[in-house]
Amino acid sequence: MSFLDFLFAEETFRASKPAFEAGETVTAFVTRITGDGAIVRIGDTVIELPGADPTLLERRVRFEIEEFDAASSRGRGRLVEVLDDRG
Repeated sequence: MSFLDFLFAEETFRASKPAFEAGETVTAFVTRITGDGAIVRIGDTVIELPGADPTLLERRVRFEIEEFDAASSRGRGRLVEVLDDRG
C-alpha cells in the first residue's frame, strides 16, 4: 500500500454533480421558486419539485426522486415533508 493509498483509505469525496435513483429519499434546501413549484440544488444537480408551496423558499425539505437524468444532472421529485422552518 502506497502512502497516498494509506492516507486516503477511509476518505470519501463529495461530487459536485451527485446522481440519484428513482425512489431514493433526499434532504436538501429549496433554493428557488418557479411558477410550477420549487427548485432544489445539490451541488450542480437540479431537482424540480412541481406543485410545491412557494413559502418553502430556503426551507429544508425531504423529497423522493421520481425521475433523474444523470447526463444532464436534472430530475424531478415529490415533496415528502418539510423538516424545519428556516435554515
